[in-house]
Amino acid sequence: MSKPTETEQCIGSLIAVFQKYSGKDWNSCQLSKTEFLTFMNMELAAFTKNQKDLGVLDHMMKKLDLNSDGQLDFQEFLNLIGGLAAACHDSFLMSSQKRF
Repeated sequence: MSKPTETEQCIGSLIAVFQKYSGKDWNSCQLSKTEFLTFMNMELAAFTKNQKDLGVLDHMMKKLDLNSDGQLDFQEFLNLIGGLAAACHDSFLMSSQKRF
């Protein structure tokens, strides 16, 4: 069996992180609000610590919860990760353009 590619490893890592935080309340296929807050504070601590608006995580949860069930399924979680990755990529592009 061949070694997983870097992309395959990243996908596996995303699944593992989601599973690490989901299911603590009751549903292992979704993140409850409490689980989402724990995920954000543990995995994205630099982001959460820099927020001046204390309600930003509540707002994010509501915006990500596309079916309004009060939880985030894996697809909704991926929307968060994708949005953050796109913002980081944009920031990288802007900083690299300033060097020229």
